[in-house]
Amino acid sequence: MGENSFDISIIEAGSHVGKTVTISGWVRHLRSSGSIYFIELRDGTGVMQCVVVKGEVPDESFQRCAQLKIEASLLVKGVVREERRAPGGYELGVTSLDIVQIPVEDFPISKKEHGVDYLMENRHLWLRSSRQLAILRVRDELIWLLRSYFHKNGYILIDTPILTGSIGESAGNLFETDYFDYGKAYLAQTGQLYLEAACMALKKVFCLGPTFRAEKSKTRRHLTEFWMLEAEVAFYDSERNMELQEDMICDVVSGVVTNCEQELRFLKRDLAPLKKISPPFPRLSYDEAVELLREKKYDIEWGSDIGGDEETAISESFEKPVFIYNYPRRIKAFYMKPSPHNAQTVLNDDLIAPEGYGEIIGGSQRNDDYESLLGRIEEEGLDSESYRWYLDLRKFGSVPHSGFGLGIERLLAWVCSIPHVREAIPFARLLNRLYP
Repeated sequence: MGENSFDISIIEAGSHVGKTVTISGWVRHLRSSGSIYFIELRDGTGVMQCVVVKGEVPDESFQRCAQLKIEASLLVKGVVREERRAPGGYELGVTSLDIVQIPVEDFPISKKEHGVDYLMENRHLWLRSSRQLAILRVRDELIWLLRSYFHKNGYILIDTPILTGSIGESAGNLFETDYFDYGKAYLAQTGQLYLEAACMALKKVFCLGPTFRAEKSKTRRHLTEFWMLEAEVAFYDSERNMELQEDMICDVVSGVVTNCEQELRFLKRDLAPLKKISPPFPRLSYDEAVELLREKKYDIEWGSDIGGDEETAISESFEKPVFIYNYPRRIKAFYMKPSPHNAQTVLNDDLIAPEGYGEIIGGSQRNDDYESLLGRIEEEGLDSESYRWYLDLRKFGSVPHSGFGLGIERLLAWVCSIPHVREAIPFARLLNRLYP
């Protein structure tokens, strides 16, 4: 069938006008008018209307069109022509058509409304819908932009372990497994501790991979398995750490708006708020954040964590992401450096997205003092022997250093204006979902 034709993707149609091409894909929509069929074919890069006219294709091919169903898979050959009324602005005048497979039953994800539970149960098929395709394309672009940002700024990618014996965050949020005769191992909550080792060798490093939190939360911002980009830089203090986060977010958001405008508009994302994302970002100390929340009639005591509702309330006061920095020491992780100006706080920051999307980045200056860090490990009731290698970093050439973790799904949810992070990852792992 491909003889004297080009095998192309639909996105390439504009550069093949007047030429005979072959396109492979799946039927998204189908209608007929006696001697003519209009088939909307999707191939992952776009949608093209394929026009099958009786007499212009073999009779057998035309007759088989009557058997087609949504999601039938086809190989279609024809001539590309401009047609402004068609999806994508081009259509295919079909000369031959091969059917690869006709579904054995009607496609279950139809145009009618379905509940979230039904759609999540059929996530493997829901991915084919136009909305999900747009989200996945933006996710792909966002990840490429993040990688490119660090590559062009001289960072080295470090692949950190998924199985670990060292806890990075709360011990109550771990997935554990038996590790041969060694004892218990845990699915990594973060690659941070290993990045700290790598930054002492390479100075500027980052990682990007899956992380796991056994947190029993059902909020719209939580997954049990999610992807996180983390960066670590030797000789950076907390101030430079926030500047890095700010520059990265501005660069990536600008790139997504430029490169994914079509997908974002399809998702009905208002681009105006995203186009306002530029430095500097507003900054609030924890003390100032508590004061702002009290002005908004929130009953919050100094020393309490700032939850999702409170983050949303704070973000309503700003059009850009806002930093909240220097939280109380007792509610933050053991590895954060105590503030030299207030022993009750640490040098950390959370970056809160605007429009009610909550925390997208958590970062801090790390505790680079051996005795102080050891004291915090023991204070948290952690096994110091498991952290012997981590403590070694403070014995051999210790320097001030800082880093952060960015949740890919939370960033994507904000950029695409998705109400729940379950749509921001191909196959969501939730407290109540492990299938498909």
